[in-house]
Amino acid sequence: METIKIDNVTANDLPWKIIYDANRCTMCGSCVATCSFRAIKMKVERRRTVFSEGDFPEPQARFSAVPVISQVDSIRDYCRGCGMCEKVCPNDAIRPERNPDTRHPIITRCLGGDSIKRGGRKNLEGSTRTLDTIRVGRISQMTDPSLDAQRHTFDLLAPFGRILPPGKLPFSPNKDNELVSTDAIPPVNWIYPVIIGDMSIGALSWRMWEAMAMATAYLNEECGLRVRMSSGEGGVPRRLLRSRYLKYTILQIASGHFGWNRIVTSMPDMIEDPAGILIKIGQGAKPGDGGLLQAGKVAAHIQAIRGVPKTDLLSPPNHQGLYSIEESVQKMFLSMNAAFKFRVPVAIKVAASSTSVSVFNNLVRDPYNIVGGFFLDGIDGGTGAAHEVSLDHTGHPIASKLRDCYLAAVSQGRQGQIPLWAAGGLGKTGDLAADAFKMICLGANGVFSGKLILQMAGCVGNDMGRCNACNTGLCPTGITTQETQLVHRLDPEKVAQNIVNYFLAMDQEFKKLMAPIGNSSLPVGRSDALISTNKAIADRLEIQHVC
Repeated sequence: METIKIDNVTANDLPWKIIYDANRCTMCGSCVATCSFRAIKMKVERRRTVFSEGDFPEPQARFSAVPVISQVDSIRDYCRGCGMCEKVCPNDAIRPERNPDTRHPIITRCLGGDSIKRGGRKNLEGSTRTLDTIRVGRISQMTDPSLDAQRHTFDLLAPFGRILPPGKLPFSPNKDNELVSTDAIPPVNWIYPVIIGDMSIGALSWRMWEAMAMATAYLNEECGLRVRMSSGEGGVPRRLLRSRYLKYTILQIASGHFGWNRIVTSMPDMIEDPAGILIKIGQGAKPGDGGLLQAGKVAAHIQAIRGVPKTDLLSPPNHQGLYSIEESVQKMFLSMNAAFKFRVPVAIKVAASSTSVSVFNNLVRDPYNIVGGFFLDGIDGGTGAAHEVSLDHTGHPIASKLRDCYLAAVSQGRQGQIPLWAAGGLGKTGDLAADAFKMICLGANGVFSGKLILQMAGCVGNDMGRCNACNTGLCPTGITTQETQLVHRLDPEKVAQNIVNYFLAMDQEFKKLMAPIGNSSLPVGRSDALISTNKAIADRLEIQHVC
């Protein structure tokens, strides 16, 4: 008998078990070929069959070799529960099943001696989402008639850029009483209130990134929706920088400055300005951590764009040249605005935290009037790669902190001057229009979402630990990988069609929510339209409590 070693890894130690029925299996090999994590393998088992051929029982034994599919017992090549094997099996002979007895968090740290890293989403499920306790409770009827959602004209536009109050507008009448400009006006782009969130061309496969770009262009040029997408950190291909479609892209620069040289050297060849510049100070999914792109995803085209070798790419957790809000404003004024000759709005993105209001107050008092937006990212946002302890145990929910920022501006009479954009778990239930509408009523000018876009493309991950292997470069759906064979599983045209269709549906839903409260434009800050069934949430957000 083989000696038992209790520290050996078995399937019962792993987060998912493979349930396999050998009687249904035809050994076609589809499941093994499809598994990008190498979590299953073919092997041969020795089987004993007892039989009797005479009139009286005369048991005999026959041994045979039987090919089967077996789960790999390894902390490196283990099942993530993506279910791709179940999708391709023609006979329903195999499927993953969640293992409630898993010891994976313990044995991974013990055997690896390193912090667990993963992509995707948070695994810790809390109580009911704040937004799910909120309803649109103000329904205009007789005294304040509602609008017809099918026939009325709605203005679904949000500002990206600094909005000057009437007293600061640089206009004065001339001798003919005509208004003439006396100074420069900060640039403002009026765009759709939902931005496709920043996901870099290193984090996503080139087909996924191409699909998002195609969808954005189609929504603008064929559907009339001014949707913008953010590039994420790391630069973009030269052909985009030199194309007319650049005007639909918000270029992001983060603490690693990856890919920025390519953007700067392409400026003389740009025939269009970008939709904006977004300086990423932090992100809500892993606040306090810099970006992380592991070496397995640093393909040749990523190396070329970013000018780096094939190695782990880590961005510092903060901008090394920015030591205060005031200094960051100066740097934005001297660099980004000057680079584009003050034609392109510049905004910053920060992680929601207890200090967010202090940061926002400093920006509101910006004497140069150049900060073109405050992007606030909450705890429930997704991420491409991070330490699990950061994903699960750091961060701040978005709703209360957005509300605090908005009310701080209201108390100064400066609401709307710096557009507030919010994100972090919006669309988590698949209903982005409702979540966005509630956030707008709480004070946001618009929202941005990335995780939901990946769901539209076929992402099989979820908040309960399914898949969440974006960091490995082994994405089974071809969304967050640079492996050629896996990337070709993704159909960019189909993904683009899904994104376009979702935005068209969302546009209808926005109107169905705006019409009952009698608004033909975005109801920014109209908290009187909201009610909550939770008294603590109602008190915290200063909206009406109902029961």
